[in-house]
Amino acid sequence: MKSSLLALAALSFAFPAAAQSSGTREAAPRTPAEHAADAAKNDTLAWDFVDGITTEIGPRQPGTEAEARARAWAIRWLEAHRFANVAQEPFDMPTWVRGDETAETIAPFAQPLAITALGNTASTGPAGITAEVVHFPSYAALEAAAPGSLAGKIAFISHDMRPTQDGSGYGFAGPARWTGPGLAASKGAIATVIRSIGTENHRTPHTGTTTFPEGVTPTPAGALSNPDADNLERMFARAGQRPITMRLVLTPRWLGTTKSGNVVGEIVGRNRSLPPVLLACHIDSWDLGTGAIDDGAGCGIIAAAAKRVQAMGRPLRTIRVLFAGAEETGLWGSRAYSAAHLAEPFYVGIESDFGADRIWRLDTNFTASDPALYRELAAAVAPFGVAPSREVATGGADLNVVRDQNGALIDLQQDGTRYFDLHHTPDDTLDKIDPAQLRQNVAVWAAVVNVLANRAEPIRRTSEAEPGNR
Repeated sequence: MKSSLLALAALSFAFPAAAQSSGTREAAPRTPAEHAADAAKNDTLAWDFVDGITTEIGPRQPGTEAEARARAWAIRWLEAHRFANVAQEPFDMPTWVRGDETAETIAPFAQPLAITALGNTASTGPAGITAEVVHFPSYAALEAAAPGSLAGKIAFISHDMRPTQDGSGYGFAGPARWTGPGLAASKGAIATVIRSIGTENHRTPHTGTTTFPEGVTPTPAGALSNPDADNLERMFARAGQRPITMRLVLTPRWLGTTKSGNVVGEIVGRNRSLPPVLLACHIDSWDLGTGAIDDGAGCGIIAAAAKRVQAMGRPLRTIRVLFAGAEETGLWGSRAYSAAHLAEPFYVGIESDFGADRIWRLDTNFTASDPALYRELAAAVAPFGVAPSREVATGGADLNVVRDQNGALIDLQQDGTRYFDLHHTPDDTLDKIDPAQLRQNVAVWAAVVNVLANRAEPIRRTSEAEPGNR
């Protein structure tokens, strides 16, 4: 959001309902709306978190020593800001790390290409592999390839992703990374390269995890930067009947089973018998950047919002923050948290994991079943430019426990227009965060969480017997 819009939102609440009588100097207590407006103007806590973790820790790849340092850092930060019941909940996970990464076309047009390995893929070995490349302009074209037709060859999937405000382009382009290498391997390919699942035009390839079907041996796979994928497409257009040959060196390796963990902290409510409000993010990041937008900002936003609500007075319900571990390589923390806490009811779950740009839309999965609550939430966030919606919230990646309980979910939809310019790239760094938009996030979160944490009534869902619905 532009700074001027945030200023207007803040000014709409700039004058508290102070007593105006000349006979008194005592101001009336500040309202929740005024607290939220102050966050839009003045909050520094979310920035403090993301500045600190990116500067002092940096990349936090799941299962590594760097992620362990990040958990220790987050625990110290939560304790320093007087969260209660701060704890680490460890779990085991298989850990993959990258190695050398180079790609080059050998013939008929020889030149280097910018590439990065995809998570969970195999090594070419230090000598690399050299093979003919087969071009598939879409995932569907790869699906149509005959079994065995790629034996001894490298598959290249080149369909592109377009920027969208709601991030829906990811769903279209994502399969090329999520399952494309496995599909190519099932048809005989010895390696796969894809166009990065991203929207910028820098030579910054996007990493991310891929999966291989049961019975298919993992193969080397990497993502080319968008300009390099463009160049490779032009090579195919010019080569005619001449084969394009590529040399690929990718040497990732598995470290075996290592430790990761979730970090939790609480703002303790007045009535501990009521299910808590769960706010989630993930503490890990990919290793190419410093994890500022994915997801350092998210953790800063939820922690700052929890403290903002506490500053309004002790809430009725406990607010729990969950900094999940190892999200990037398979939702390991989300799954471990659900396994450990499935029997514990939660009132509602909300996650911040889509960068730090302004929130523009409010989705829930109870808009129709509890319209009064939805209207109250919509009114609370309207001053910050957040629109109502009939879209059904599905919850963030680290809210498995609430989904597994069939519980209440809210999606505070952030503007994703530039998110996939930065996502999983070396450009995911602190300088990409707009402080004014970060503050708008905290303001919106504070307004929403204040309503929920001070509400005694159950959230009406399709079944009154649902876990957490009391």
